Amino acid sequence: MKVVIDENKCVGAGQCVLAAADVFDQRDEDGIVVLLNPLPADDLSAQVEDAAARCPALAIEVVK
Repeated sequence: MKVVIDENKCVGAGQCVLAAADVFDQRDEDGIVVLLNPLPADDLSAQVEDAAARCPALAIEVVK
């Protein structure tokens, strides 16, 4: 699994961090998503897919 983010779409809602804190974080200055791990382990797939589904701006893409 590969995770791709589009910072230009991100609105800083933070739902990704709530769903998968091992994979996502937010910049302090504006809340924009920071990708901590673009190739997360398979055991995080459910959390990452949940994060992508929660994103109100559809800024997260999960490539399998």
